Amino acid sequence: MSEDHPSTPPHRSWFERLTQALSGEPRNVEELLEELRQAQANGLLSNDTLSMVEGAIEVTDLTVADVMVPRAQMVSLPLGAPLQEILARVIESGHSRFPVHGDDKDEIVGILLAKDLLRCFTAAEPCDISRLLRPVALIPESKKLNILLKEFRLSRNHMAVVVDEYGGVAGLITIEDVLEQIVGEIDDEHDTDEGEAKGIVAQTDGRYLVNALTPIAEFNAHFGCAFSDEEFDTVGGMVTAEFGHLPEVGEETALGGYAFHVTRADDRRVHQFAVRSLDA
Repeated sequence: MSEDHPSTPPHRSWFERLTQALSGEPRNVEELLEELRQAQANGLLSNDTLSMVEGAIEVTDLTVADVMVPRAQMVSLPLGAPLQEILARVIESGHSRFPVHGDDKDEIVGILLAKDLLRCFTAAEPCDISRLLRPVALIPESKKLNILLKEFRLSRNHMAVVVDEYGGVAGLITIEDVLEQIVGEIDDEHDTDEGEAKGIVAQTDGRYLVNALTPIAEFNAHFGCAFSDEEFDTVGGMVTAEFGHLPEVGEETALGGYAFHVTRADDRRVHQFAVRSLDA
């Protein structure tokens, strides 16, 4: 007489195990996130998976204004510029897409893809940049990121120009900017490695873009100031301590005669400041 052996339980996916682990029906987003964090603590979710789920949920509450590249940091191209000047700007920036404007910088006439410039070197006649332009998507600052992501997918656009309530250019946003809110920072071959020398880059409006990992000694040498580096090694550590919390993009504080405006940050640390002298 044969013995009955218990059958091997079927393999369950992490989603099935997570669903079973949830203690009930969360009544709001905060309760849902708390359940997910508890599931991560119990080993049902990895840290990366939890971060992506949290990012996807957060995207529904963010607007374009929260993550866009502000106008002051945009790299745009004048329509009537000589080809060599355009090439120089494209090479220097390392970007792949550029808003192109007319005589007025608020008049965006199209988007130029760097790869389309290759046609200028195969044509026998002079290159007409206006014939290379792609249509530009103009969006308001108030548009929700989850809606924009869907529009990017349907239209196959990778960049949109953001306009303010008066119709002027407020900044730009790319599909990468939106995805980074979900999966975290996406570095490409043109992004500076954190192990490389940290930069202090002068801007045309008199401000300086300062990498948060810039050593305080380097900052002092560049600006001729005397911030102490006994407690903190980097500008990011020093300024974050002055805030008293992990600051978000758009927050600003004054320290030692300088204004530090956060231009890049995530939920772990600040990446970049725009710095200006308060005496100027």
